[in-house]
Amino acid sequence: MAKLSSLLKIEGTLDGMTFYKGKDGYLVRTKGGISKSRIQNDPAFIRTRENGTEFGHVAKSGKILRQALTPLLADVKDGRLVSRLTKTLSLVKNADTTSTRGNRNVGIGIATPEGQNAIKAFDFNQNAQLDSILLTDLTLDTATGGVLISNLNPLQQINAPSGATHVSFTAAVLNLDFQTGEKELVMSTEINNPLNSTIVDINPIPASVPTGTGQTYFLLKLAFYQEINSMQYALNNGAYNVMQILEIQ
Repeated sequence: MAKLSSLLKIEGTLDGMTFYKGKDGYLVRTKGGISKSRIQNDPAFIRTRENGTEFGHVAKSGKILRQALTPLLADVKDGRLVSRLTKTLSLVKNADTTSTRGNRNVGIGIATPEGQNAIKAFDFNQNAQLDSILLTDLTLDTATGGVLISNLNPLQQINAPSGATHVSFTAAVLNLDFQTGEKELVMSTEINNPLNSTIVDINPIPASVPTGTGQTYFLLKLAFYQEINSMQYALNNGAYNVMQILEIQ
């Protein structure tokens, strides 16, 4: 794959080359290659088939996780989330040391310490990572799913985007079984606070901690707003909002 540097912005096939627009600009690649039938049947491509099967499984697992978090992700915007999550879940899949190659499974890998470490601290918005936005410590209570941020000075300890006047905090707990697709998400009440120098304790606590056959994910979300005439509006459609997996059990 090559990057097109010409001033001409071409899309389509021309003289054996395919031009298309991607996230990194206009790209070009040669047309053709090995036939689909050969890849599906030739013994020489058994590894390719195994890798393709596992990639499809990982991509499906990413969709399952995203859908389970839809109420939280609706205003957390990152155009590269799908590809980043697929890459991370591929590492989780690799932690499955019991299945044969081609059948390694995210649901098995996530049950291991290695698999959990691969996705722990995953930021759903790479442009607004928790550690670069919240400039102080927090404490997670896995018994309740509550997150405590003590003695917070919002003006000094939150790296807020330009134009933001308020920030909200939401703690959430998700129980998800990748094998069965069963899921339950419980969120706290959103705590909204002005971005001023008043010292506050922030402690969002979900109503309960869901239980099930899968793993339990503890999350924290920060969302930014701008107040105009006593009304708060979401800032830039969620481009600066933060959400991270704090812990997995």
